Amino acid sequence: MIEAVSHAKSTIGTAWACDALALPRATYYRRISPGEKKAHPTPQRALSNDERQKVLDVLHAPEFVDKAPAEIVATLLDKGEYHCSPRTMYRILESEKEVKERRNQLCHPNYTKPELLATEPNQVWSWDITKLKGPVKWTYYYLYVILDIYSRYVVGWMLAHRESAALANKLIEETCARQGIEPGRLTLHADRGTSMKSKPVALLLSDLGVTKTHSRPHVSNDNPFSESQFKTMKYRPEFPGRFGSIEDGRRFCRTFFDWCNNEHCHSGIAMLTPATVHYGHVGQVLEKRAQALLVAFGKHPERFVNKIPKPQALPEAVWINPPGKEDENIAH
Repeated sequence: MIEAVSHAKSTIGTAWACDALALPRATYYRRISPGEKKAHPTPQRALSNDERQKVLDVLHAPEFVDKAPAEIVATLLDKGEYHCSPRTMYRILESEKEVKERRNQLCHPNYTKPELLATEPNQVWSWDITKLKGPVKWTYYYLYVILDIYSRYVVGWMLAHRESAALANKLIEETCARQGIEPGRLTLHADRGTSMKSKPVALLLSDLGVTKTHSRPHVSNDNPFSESQFKTMKYRPEFPGRFGSIEDGRRFCRTFFDWCNNEHCHSGIAMLTPATVHYGHVGQVLEKRAQALLVAFGKHPERFVNKIPKPQALPEAVWINPPGKEDENIAH
């Protein structure tokens, strides 16, 4: 094709010949004039090799090794020195494959994902603190709640004017005594709030023989049962926008936790109440449900597709972060 263009250009010109043969003129000229690409001339403003090496030595100096180029330039100007612009420093670093985070920053540890298993009540408790709005703006009451993750039973709660390790200590100690917790049996899980990680709470749990675990920072799903329980409370129709006093808040909490423990049929525990599961009455309730379903089947077997219905079974295990689910922090 190049030869055809060369033959035709003497008659009709290069442009017409290239158009007729659908060949870009740049390709034609490149083919007839092969050769190495010309090197770009060095700009007059470019640093010399010695100047470039001097800038690189400055960037590697102990004083500047963890500083950004803009900060280095500003510091040198304060000393009456100037070598080049911050952008030139970045170009030099890029040519040396050293463009990265230069600032001196704290390296956070890799936190282990908590994997907690409960197969019966009083094996794993989850606790957290939430704020309830007081009578006027910027006033709050602090609700401490301890929840058994297997039964979803609220084993202890307290509403106070403030958040403190001393109050948390009191609630945990009284709840453990009321539930008859033996050393080495219970794991208490919480997030990384100040009260949760306080030294007094850690010492108390050590004395009680209770293992403590914490959520990873900024991972709310590592403490899903407490978060879910707070949402259930705050979305109740009777939950007020503000509480008139702390006594008002305590009256609401007493009513709510009584309903939550003794009346609320929880979807995560086979539509049983938390009290039924926590205090070992599951067999009786499921047997009663099975009998009712059997009677219904006897009357209208066609409504059950000829299969004897059975009540929903209670899950055998409850997890916080089941193993093997790296990207999902979902409680089952």
